[in-house]
Amino acid sequence: MLLARTEGDLVDRRRAYALALAASALVAGLGAAGPTPKPKSTPSPTPTQSDGTLQILTYRGYAEYGGTSPRVNWVGSFEKETGCRIAKLDTVQTAEEMAAKIKERPYDVVSAGPALAGELIEGKRVQPVDPAKVNGYEDIDERFRDMMTVSGKVYGVPYLWGYHEFIYDPAKVKGDLKEAFASERMALRDSPLTIADAALAADADDEPFELGKDGLDRAMALLEGAKGRSYWTYPIDLIKGFATGSLDYAQATPYYRVLLQKAGKPVRALQTRETTGWVDSWMLGADVPDTTCAYRWLNWVTAPDAQRDAAAWVGLAPANDKACKGRARPICQVYEVGKAKQIDRVAFAVRPPGGCRAQDGECTDYAAWTERWRELAK
Repeated sequence: MLLARTEGDLVDRRRAYALALAASALVAGLGAAGPTPKPKSTPSPTPTQSDGTLQILTYRGYAEYGGTSPRVNWVGSFEKETGCRIAKLDTVQTAEEMAAKIKERPYDVVSAGPALAGELIEGKRVQPVDPAKVNGYEDIDERFRDMMTVSGKVYGVPYLWGYHEFIYDPAKVKGDLKEAFASERMALRDSPLTIADAALAADADDEPFELGKDGLDRAMALLEGAKGRSYWTYPIDLIKGFATGSLDYAQATPYYRVLLQKAGKPVRALQTRETTGWVDSWMLGADVPDTTCAYRWLNWVTAPDAQRDAAAWVGLAPANDKACKGRARPICQVYEVGKAKQIDRVAFAVRPPGGCRAQDGECTDYAAWTERWRELAK
């Protein structure tokens, strides 16, 4: 009997290991874990100086440079077709890394998420974009365009977007949102903006990114109920968690649910009335003396071809619906791009306090969210 149990455990461990390898291969093969080779040219210490060069800061996979296939070398294609040279291409994996990079040096163009974008606009680290100079700007979903418009000025060109869902292993748990937040075998994304997901789960009266003090306290009380919960920075940790059986629930995107399912793990998504999402946009540095190549870049990344490449490579939906063809079609299907009913249930992130419509007085700001989150996830 002991031998049988030992052999059974060994089989289970081998099966989990094989699943982890398969899922990891899927991630790497679709670009989510692949490195971004850097340009061979010598970086310039200052932004574009009428010399036809660009310095770019973005997330890994958003602008791939290298290889012979255009699927992984659309930056090289940009140089060839526009005559602009990429003098520096810095890539990061987290919003925290991106914020730190921006403090180190100036960039001509930056792809930023909602929290960082709000900070850059407030600190006047970016300048308004002239939509008339961006071909195809009108092809971008109007809701996304409005998110980057402040006081009548456009501060970014939407690029990729996604939303969260809570996935679970139906072989181990029944699948319940309150149970998920109470479980210590749950993984949440390590970001202060995850507080908004807790606010939705706690049935807060406020908009999830516009919480008053009471709303913030209710969301934090729900989060603080499971001390042993884990917090993920790199999505591969989700894959490994379900592959090895250490996770019952996780906050993820539909893309990673599909990866797990393709790897043989029949995870499902909880059905929720509302969920949270975000949009990453390209922004123009405040101190760019010559914006010629910067606008050529904005035109390039707004076009369907570039958004199609990026969406298929990183597993996020393109802001330009015209990109939903060819290799990006499966991604668009996963996110149900173009279906108004689906996008209407997504509360897209803004940098708190957002528009400040809290029911219990003044909204809490992002600094308060960050402080509470740091104490929770330390």
